[in-house]
Amino acid sequence: MLTVTVRRLLLAIPTLVALTALLFFSVTKILGSPASMMLGEDASPSAIAELNARYGFDRPAYVQYVDWLKSAAMGDFGRSYTSNDSVGAAIAGALPVTLELSAWAILLAVVASVGLNSLPNMPGLRRIVVLANLIGITMPNFFIGISLIFLFSVELGWLPTTGWAAWSDGIVQHMQHMIMPVLTLSAYYFGAFSLIYRAEFSEVYRLLYIRTARAKGLPPFKVAFKHALPNAILPVITFAGLSMGQLTGGAVVTETVFSMPGIGRLFVSAIAGRDFPVMLAIGMVVVVGVVIMNLVADILYTVVNPQIRLE
Repeated sequence: MLTVTVRRLLLAIPTLVALTALLFFSVTKILGSPASMMLGEDASPSAIAELNARYGFDRPAYVQYVDWLKSAAMGDFGRSYTSNDSVGAAIAGALPVTLELSAWAILLAVVASVGLNSLPNMPGLRRIVVLANLIGITMPNFFIGISLIFLFSVELGWLPTTGWAAWSDGIVQHMQHMIMPVLTLSAYYFGAFSLIYRAEFSEVYRLLYIRTARAKGLPPFKVAFKHALPNAILPVITFAGLSMGQLTGGAVVTETVFSMPGIGRLFVSAIAGRDFPVMLAIGMVVVVGVVIMNLVADILYTVVNPQIRLE
């Protein structure tokens, strides 16, 4: 296991370099001159030249990228162009909020989709699950979030409308602020995981060893959860691992709707203020997150199903 992990980590290094290079040149070159975007279209050439010299935008692009990558590898993402605050400090303050929101959302989506779709056929429950799948996949996050606010906050008054409460404010208050954002963010992934898992579960359930277990008279729940689930859940693990890194996109909308001080909301502010260091830092966090979660998903394969060995 250790050898496989080290090998995967070594293979991840060139992937990270390629992705971060694409990220850097996309933000600083393809989107336009950083100085021009920061100062606006009416800025004079002398003002643009002065800003280019101040921040080093006039240097060759590859030199800028190497310097940025070296600093980022050391945890130094520079300072914000709009507030002059440390970008690393801003990321450190916002990242735990997004990580917790994403972790709860993925956990809920995986457990609910796998658990509900592993149950023996019950027509009434099956219709409810299919309806929930359609709602999660087709409805945008902001609509689900606003609907939850209207139902649970405005009409019923059970949960706070928006905002964020830290763990230090109390477990109950913290979880009350987390319920609706987690439900909103997990809705799409519940639907997607359900479709993937149900298709794989149906294939596994037709295999010979499942038919043998059923012929022996094993209870349907034991056949489904002990024998079919470990093989059917593998594609869900892969998708869930990759989704953890991609959840920042969904978190942008969710955190904005519920006024949560996470990475998504910080990214929206950076785009509005053309704050390139913040945009690059958040992009770096997402890229590293995707690579790491892909590695974790590969390793979990052998944990869930020991018959599989990574080569």
